[in-house]
Parts: sequence; structure tokens; C-alpha cells
Amino acid sequence: MTATVDKGRPAGFKGRWAAMPKQVRWAALAALVVLLYILPNKWFYEYLGFPVGSEYFAFYTTGSDFAGVLFDTAVFVLLAVGLNVVVGFAGLLDLGYFGFYALGAYTVALLTSPESRLGTEWPWLAAVPIAVMVAMISGVILGGPTLRLRGDYLAIVTLGFAEMIRLYAARNDGVLQGQRGIPGIPHPPGTGSDGKALFGVVDARPYYWLLLTVILVVIVLVRNLANSRVGRAWVATREDEDAAEVMGVPTFKYKLWAFAIGAAVAGLTGAVFAGKQTFINSDQFALESSILVLAAVILGGAGNIKGAIVGGAITWYLPEWLRGVGDTVGVEFDAAEYRLLIFGLVIIVMMIFRPQGIVPNRRRAAEFADRRQEAVPQEKVSSE
Repeated sequence: MTATVDKGRPAGFKGRWAAMPKQVRWAALAALVVLLYILPNKWFYEYLGFPVGSEYFAFYTTGSDFAGVLFDTAVFVLLAVGLNVVVGFAGLLDLGYFGFYALGAYTVALLTSPESRLGTEWPWLAAVPIAVMVAMISGVILGGPTLRLRGDYLAIVTLGFAEMIRLYAARNDGVLQGQRGIPGIPHPPGTGSDGKALFGVVDARPYYWLLLTVILVVIVLVRNLANSRVGRAWVATREDEDAAEVMGVPTFKYKLWAFAIGAAVAGLTGAVFAGKQTFINSDQFALESSILVLAAVILGGAGNIKGAIVGGAITWYLPEWLRGVGDTVGVEFDAAEYRLLIFGLVIIVMMIFRPQGIVPNRRRAAEFADRRQEAVPQEKVSSE
């Protein structure tokens, strides 16, 4: 008896994964989640590596605090997941995503800090929904008049929005307090088993666990949206907006939804970031960070949640990990100094040899395969 092959199922790892029983897949995902939660514990991560001669080649960051790096990586991953809704699903080129991130952080700072000019001193937990709402409303206000633009024009408008937020925060010595920033932002609530505050300055693990939980919730919500009628409308708009309009899809409404959802995720990320940092100013929301998040989505695979996660994790974690590699091999090398150069070269190579990304969306991978077939010279096709 010969084995049959399901032609509708992709080959390789995706095919084997899809062929597994549902219980096995759920067990594997649960094991991965448990691994991510125990990852920042020193008793676990100090064994992640292998000896190289007299040295130890570690997979964790030896040049900086591992838990802190994991938190920063989680911030970048959550931003990439949110931007993937805008860029990957709806096909909108957004270069100003950090503007919504800054709005979320500043909203929490203004409402909670005793140093704020507003003098409200709200609890951190009460300010988070307001930050998400402010970012979402800002996305609607920005998207309303601008989402009729396409491509480069939309990118320029969103870029101007992010720079407007940053420059206003830097130069406004009134409510936003200029370059002095806003200190004294309270930590998230919670106490440990010993009765002490769970969230503090020294240990970054609770913040990582909090953000990891937020990421899992956001992934479930975004995945459900992508598989719903809204997600299908996004795909139709991304593939051919004019054809989608002819077929009766209200493309402007769904683009506005994508913009608002992406802005809400960015605002939520900024709120958690502000609670961890306890101080913010405009220097933390540079334009290059917006570009890095967009590049992370493209690197991982636009239109695929797994791709956004992989791209965001690699973009932030790899340079931090390389800080300690130089010490291991006896070479002084700080990858952070050459971060943009290295990442630019990686993007160029990826766009040449794998434009669909590391973990591509199935539909986009098929599109790139069709384009490669169309690019094959006719003489070569006829000779074959």
C-alpha cells in the first residue's frame, strides 16, 4: 500500500506539524509556554550553552542582565505583532508606529506620576485602559483623513505623525516637561509570597512575565481576528484594494480598524514600558525604533503572527547576545554600535534570497513563487 500525500498541505515542518494529532500540538505549545515562563530564572538559563575549549559558549546574554534583555525583547515582539496587523494583514505602510507607543507611555506617566503637572496620581492599573483608549482614538483620528492615501504617501504621513509626537515631547516644557521627562511613574501593583512588592527596580523578571502574558492574550485575539471576516477583508484589501471595493468590501472601514487595533497594541506596550522604567522622555521614542519594528515584521514574514514574533525577537535579542560573544572569543565587539548597519545588510540579503521572510505567510510565499515563475526567461521554459 502506498502512502498518499495531501496536496493541500505544505511540505516540510509545516506539513508535519499539521499532520500531528491536535493533542500533541497543544502539548507542544504548552511546553513552549512553560519554557518561556521559566526562561529568566538563573537556575535554568545558566545551563543554556555548551563548552568551547576552556570557555563556555552561552545562549543567554552575558554582557547584560538576561531578564532585562528578555523584557526588552518582549516589548519589541509585542510591537511587531501589533504592527503586523497594519502592515502584514491590511497592507498599510506605517513608518510612525512608535508615535502610538509614545502616546501610551506618556498617558500613563501623566496620569500616575506625582511629578506630573496634572497632579492626578492615579494607580497604574487604572491608567492602562486610558492609555490604550488614547492610542486607539489617535489611530482613528490619524487614519480618518489619511488612509485614503496609499504606499509612500501614507508612509510619509505616519512618519510625520511619529516625529511630531517626539519633537513636541522634547520641546514642550509644559505638560510633557521637555527633555527633563516625567519621573516617579509607579510600578504595576502586586506583592510576592513574602509580602514585598512584586514589581521593583532590581528584578526584571516580573515585568517579563507580565508582558509575556499580555503577548499571549494579544496573539489569541489577533489570530481570531485574522481568521474572521475582518481578517479576510484585510487580506482582500492588501491584495487588491480596487477589486475588493468592486466586490463590496468597505476597505476604508477595515483599514481604519486595522490602524486602530495596531495603535491600541502599541499604546498597551507603552503603558507597560512606562511602569517598568518609572521615567520617560522623548529620547526613548526615536524614529529609528519605528523603522526597526517595521524591518522586524518584514524580516520575520509580514502577514504571519509567528513571523512577526520571530522577527521581533531576532531584531532585539541578537545584538544584545552578541555583546557577550566578543568576550568569549577574546574580541572586543559591541553589536549595538553597528546594529543598524548589520540589520540593513541582513534585510538586503533577505530581500534578495528570501523576500517572503523567515516564517512567511502561506499566501505571500505562494505569490513570491508565482512571481519567480513569471520572471523565468521564456527560452529557459521552452527548453525545459
